[in-house]
Amino acid sequence: MLKFLSIRDFVIVSSLELDFSAGFTALTGETGAGKSILIDALSLALGERGDAAMVRNGCERAEIAAEFDITALPHLQAWLLEQELTGDEGVCLLRRVLDAGGRSRGFINGRSATLQQLREAGEQLLDIHGQHAHQSLLRPDAQRMLLDGYAGVATDAEKVAALYRDWQALRRRRISLSENAEAVAAERELLRFQRDELDGLGFNAAEWQEQQADYARLAHAAGLLETAAFGIETLSEADDACLAQLNALMARLRDGMAHDASLGETLRMLESAQTELQEAVYALRHYQQRLDTDPQRLHEQEQRIQNVMDAARKHRIAPEMLDEALQRIMSRLAELGGDADLAALEQQEKSAQQSYLAAAQKLTAARKKSADKLACEITAAMQTLAMQGGSFAVVLLPLTEGNAYGLETVEFQVAANPGVPPRSLAKVASGGELSRISLAIQVAAIQVASVPTLIFDEVDSGIGGRVAEIVGHLLKKLGRNYQVLCVTHLPQVAAAADHQWQVSKAAENGITLSRIAVLDGVQRVEEIARMLGGVKITETTRKHAAEMLGAVA
Repeated sequence: MLKFLSIRDFVIVSSLELDFSAGFTALTGETGAGKSILIDALSLALGERGDAAMVRNGCERAEIAAEFDITALPHLQAWLLEQELTGDEGVCLLRRVLDAGGRSRGFINGRSATLQQLREAGEQLLDIHGQHAHQSLLRPDAQRMLLDGYAGVATDAEKVAALYRDWQALRRRRISLSENAEAVAAERELLRFQRDELDGLGFNAAEWQEQQADYARLAHAAGLLETAAFGIETLSEADDACLAQLNALMARLRDGMAHDASLGETLRMLESAQTELQEAVYALRHYQQRLDTDPQRLHEQEQRIQNVMDAARKHRIAPEMLDEALQRIMSRLAELGGDADLAALEQQEKSAQQSYLAAAQKLTAARKKSADKLACEITAAMQTLAMQGGSFAVVLLPLTEGNAYGLETVEFQVAANPGVPPRSLAKVASGGELSRISLAIQVAAIQVASVPTLIFDEVDSGIGGRVAEIVGHLLKKLGRNYQVLCVTHLPQVAAAADHQWQVSKAAENGITLSRIAVLDGVQRVEEIARMLGGVKITETTRKHAAEMLGAVA
């Protein structure tokens, strides 16, 4: 939901900050006051193209910032996370800066963003319905998704898409195998040889370091034995061995303690050293006993290490990566399959295709059933919106093989007047007609639309009286489920709103500026009376305005 909008130096707006509420808000004002500036500003923030003419005369830049509450939009939250554009929890802030030279910059949650990213975020936040729309209902994918949501088959559509992807993956594999059979056979033979060679090597990365250390010990066994013997000789077996000299010193210190007890501390340190040296002698003797000097085992280790190094050089990798190389070879072999796998793959492809077709046909049946019902509801709504005799159709256009979305494309078609052949909704020329048709669609599909904020511009173009009152009630109904903003010049529509803003413009120091005021109850009566009675407002007009507001309260 749109929570806040800040506009700076945009067209004829100097500075404007607006807090938005839930429900239905009407924007009213004199013709030419700039009621559509708010929509133009929002469109710019949501990625529409801008030009230097949008910067207020004499200013360096225009800046638009729009804050949205996205707590109830998990898909947008996931998209922001994927794009690395997350901000405060539950908030999405879109900002657009346009300078006087025509250059612009976009930001999402304070991070630089492209216009495409602004548009992608905007498509999940807000829909503008009118002749200047960038509305989602004109997009075929949005039409399909709306029908699927209305029919309650969105999950079935996702299942069809998954089955289609599985089928196409198998199809691509089968085609690849068929077209490259000879090359595949040669590759398979090479991979099998490499697999057998590495498998026979029995390499284990976890044991490789131990094996190298073991080899190092075997290769230097003679020197290591000599080192151990030298250590034992030096510590305990030579005539001037360390332990013998240490024992002699300790004996003299014990004698000296009879005359000076302070020598006891030194004696205790030497006793500790004696224990450590004796332990070292035991350890060296144990090392001598367990050191392997078997020449045959040394030869085996040398050969083992040589085989590993040869295999690593052959695959141009470090020895530690031989396990990964074997796994890659096994994976590739699994992809290529065996000699008899082409026939099996063809059977798998056929089975996957049948599964897809069965699910897609079920989806088609559900779509057909709901398409007629949705079309009837929208057609009925059109009759109340100054489009008597008009009709709406939800057409399923068959596809030869189907795609990820099913066996058909979905197209909304409309005939605005009786006797006129239906045309694609995207080709409806009249902005007023398009706005009212969009309103009828939104009302009919009120429970399934995913965009939380709807803006209607010129929905009351060419209507009045009873039809205008109906439009007001429809917008109010929409406002119970969505945030609705409507630019209107009809008092019947404005009176139905939960909130009303008045747009005006005035000259200040010779410069024309636009203002927006949030109206209270008394001010709403005055504004509705102005819309009813024009320049001269009488008490009768005010009474009529109050009655209109009271009737929809």
